[in-house]
Amino acid sequence: MTDHARALDALAAVDAAGLRAVLLKVCASPAWAEAVAATRPWPDRRALLDANAEAMAALSTADLRDALAAHPRIGAPAAGGSASQQEQAGVREADPALLDELRRANASYESRFGHVFLICATGRSAATLLAALRERHANDPATEAEITRHELRRINDIRLTRLLEGI
Repeated sequence: MTDHARALDALAAVDAAGLRAVLLKVCASPAWAEAVAATRPWPDRRALLDANAEAMAALSTADLRDALAAHPRIGAPAAGGSASQQEQAGVREADPALLDELRRANASYESRFGHVFLICATGRSAATLLAALRERHANDPATEAEITRHELRRINDIRLTRLLEGI
């Protein structure tokens, strides 16, 4: 039995409230957590990631806002060894002037779209994140909503994989 298989079995064995709590650490949308939990047991990692994709596709605008509310701004990851600190590692050593530009660009994006700029930051530098933010600022709201949904799915995939590796 592989490590992921053992982790999937352990995750599937968690009671409903415990599983919901675990899944809400991956994605703060209660609707997403319920949808993913409803698909257990997962025969393999792919099935869990497919459950994530299906749940993401089904989220309403309000559910997506729930998920986004738990994500800190790019350039300002949450403290305390959080997932966002790990995901935004490329920002840690950024020049203060670049971080100021990121703050201003974030504020402009939030004013335009009404939520934080969300991107899968894993493995990306502050400069590439700023460039992506500026590029996406020009999107219309419907296009940006779908890109945001896609980026959140990617983040969830990474977090779910890390979860399996940590069990």
